[in-house]
Amino acid sequence: MKTTTTVPRATAVAARATDLSKVYGQGETQVVALDRVSVDFRQAEFTAIMGPSGSGKSTLMHCVAGLDSFSSGSARIGDTELGTLKDKQLTQLRRDKIGFIFQAFNLLPTLTALENITLPMDIAGRRPDKQWVEQVIDMIGLSGRLGHRPAQLSGGQQQRVAVARALASKPEIIFGDEPTGNLDSRSGAEVLGFLRNSVRELGQTVVMVTHDPVAASYADRVVFLADGRIVDEMIAPTADGVLDRMKAFDAKGRTS
Repeated sequence: MKTTTTVPRATAVAARATDLSKVYGQGETQVVALDRVSVDFRQAEFTAIMGPSGSGKSTLMHCVAGLDSFSSGSARIGDTELGTLKDKQLTQLRRDKIGFIFQAFNLLPTLTALENITLPMDIAGRRPDKQWVEQVIDMIGLSGRLGHRPAQLSGGQQQRVAVARALASKPEIIFGDEPTGNLDSRSGAEVLGFLRNSVRELGQTVVMVTHDPVAASYADRVVFLADGRIVDEMIAPTADGVLDRMKAFDAKGRTS
């Protein structure tokens, strides 16, 4: 069952885009994926990014998360400007400060659930905080499945492992790209509930790209993109409110 607990608005910024632009191609084939986007993602807040197909929502997340380069402007994780980092430094930043959850679960089939959860820290040569990892595992209800390999888990359980993996290293921010896109409604609601709880109970910062108004309703706010620009924002969203806003964008697109 979804909770309606509201997280107090935080003032510190976990990630920030300032006049961020991303352009593909040149001349007649040029495509502007992001057009001078400025947005803050505050600490201990759950933000959903929404917009029509091709609006730039995934591009924005990938640029702010250091997964893709940008053409101009600024993207920061905390106080670190991503545009000044070399590839090796970006890799280290993503490993040490960012958690990722994708639509594909991206689990290694030969590893157990627990081994998948601790894998990023093992690669980095860092010892997991055992108490923290146990707290994360308990929150997402995986205690009885830690010895199982991905093929022995349902899709929802695999995505829970992915959520635990993202949380286990205590990242400054977690980015999710359609994290419930491959799940049925019940499993999707469970995963969204865990993300919601990680913000409320663990003080985590979550930024999620989604096309689903129900998924967006778990967030503290929704940022709407259209044609590579931020065009609206909704605080304390509801599924019906988000759906109405998206319908308005679709209607405007058909008449423009």
